[in-house]
Amino acid sequence: MFTSINEFSQEWNQEAASTQKVLDALTDASLQQEVSSEDRTLGRIAWHIVTSTPGMINEFGIKMNNVENADTTPVSAQEIAETFRKVSADVVEQVEKQWTDESLTEIQNVFGMNMPKAVTLSLLIKHIIHHRGQMTVLMRQAGLKVPGIYGPAREEWSQVGMEAPAL
Repeated sequence: MFTSINEFSQEWNQEAASTQKVLDALTDASLQQEVSSEDRTLGRIAWHIVTSTPGMINEFGIKMNNVENADTTPVSAQEIAETFRKVSADVVEQVEKQWTDESLTEIQNVFGMNMPKAVTLSLLIKHIIHHRGQMTVLMRQAGLKVPGIYGPAREEWSQVGMEAPAL
């Protein structure tokens, strides 16, 4: 749980940058990759990350503009990536403007659960991490290179002078 807005901002910026790397690696064609016809496509998951972030922030009581046309997944991977770039910067700006370190311990009802404000910010970060993981699997299925997040991806091991782990 965060004890300061600065701690949140640092972690958000790190995780948002990792998510941005994944979004920047998408192609227009890859957006249609799916696990099954009953599940979200890669593009829909990516757009969900982008559009649900302001929705969650608003639910937490921080005023932030929602993404326009949130119900329509763009066909442009670049549009999704650029929109997230703006949303992720706005998250930090609005949290820093509207909450204080002291307010992080305040209890509020979010999604029917009572929790400290600091916990809601952790949920936001966990939410993008969760969906980013889903995206990386679909990216592999779509034939895309997956960027390393917490260490090198398969294709990146040679760049650090090592062999990728064996199957």
